[in-house]
Amino acid sequence: MKLSPPYTEDELLHQIAAGNEQAFQILFKKHRGRLYQYILGIVKSKEVAEELVLDVFLKIWMGKDIVTRIENIEAFLFRVACNKSIDFIRKASKSPKLIDILGDNIQFADNRNPETQLIQLEYEKILREAIDLLPPKRKEVYQMSREQGLSHSEIAEKLSIAKSTVANQIVDAQGFIKSFLLKNLDLAIILSLLLQQVKSNK
Repeated sequence: MKLSPPYTEDELLHQIAAGNEQAFQILFKKHRGRLYQYILGIVKSKEVAEELVLDVFLKIWMGKDIVTRIENIEAFLFRVACNKSIDFIRKASKSPKLIDILGDNIQFADNRNPETQLIQLEYEKILREAIDLLPPKRKEVYQMSREQGLSHSEIAEKLSIAKSTVANQIVDAQGFIKSFLLKNLDLAIILSLLLQQVKSNK
């Protein structure tokens, strides 16, 4: 059945339930833009937002047999979009690749971008908190390595400790910092950092 405007969303849903692809396309075009902007605000990635928008509408198409029971289609779409966005961020935050890159050496690609600047400031704030929580000797070794740029041998000589002790202290410090960042950074920021690193490594 070919639809001709005007039509209500209730009519669209009934037509979608009947397998009418035109009705589905009308619904998609009507809500796609706002859903995309909403999801983008959560996941901070255009590519991911596009993919999740399609997933939201796929749920509608695959559930044609229940769409007529939806009382408020817009509220339903945004609820599904929210759930899918949060699920995506949670899965991304547990990614082994994220654990590998999350630490004290993240490079920020474009410092002129206001959003990137805010992410960088938040990241550096939490990183500083993590460093301040290190035991005094471990913090000293870590700062000599990361902030003063000294080699393991130079640190060992200055502090009169074994080079292996220096290495162990730095490894332990990095492990604590990664764990602290993962627990205390906002999930959306964590995802943004992951996506940045993926792009910068291409």
